[in-house]
Amino acid sequence: MGVVANPRWLSDVEQRAWRCWIDAARRIDVALDRQLKDDHGLSLDDYEVMVRLSEVDGQRMRMSDLATSVANSPSRLSQRIDRMAARGLVCREASDDDGRVALACLTDEGRARLEAAAPGHVAEARRQFVDRLTPEQIEVLAEILPNLLGDPLR
Repeated sequence: MGVVANPRWLSDVEQRAWRCWIDAARRIDVALDRQLKDDHGLSLDDYEVMVRLSEVDGQRMRMSDLATSVANSPSRLSQRIDRMAARGLVCREASDDDGRVALACLTDEGRARLEAAAPGHVAEARRQFVDRLTPEQIEVLAEILPNLLGDPLR
């Protein structure tokens, strides 16, 4: 994008919202990551990969689709999959349709670890996020947050 000649500076309320969003997202991520590591030896990133794989038919996805789904570069995801595969949580296999396409697959061990971790993760997500808001605030967020998921490269 380069240098912007005439930036539209944030108003006080926009700046407060932006900074609170950044701080809250980081603190919640840290708390969720800590809980998963302490209780199950999983990182939040590991957990997210396993959730995405568990939600699709066959519990396998093209590596490129999974990278997009978890907002990682293909190379970063590939490294994560290698580390997770070494721990028996996922595997890599070639697509039956196109041998050049790599798939990430959730293993039985990964599924079991995900199922064991899910109750504590949900409890922590409630503690850190859901229970701090009213049901009406949750509804508003559910309405507006998808707007932030538009073009990730913008």
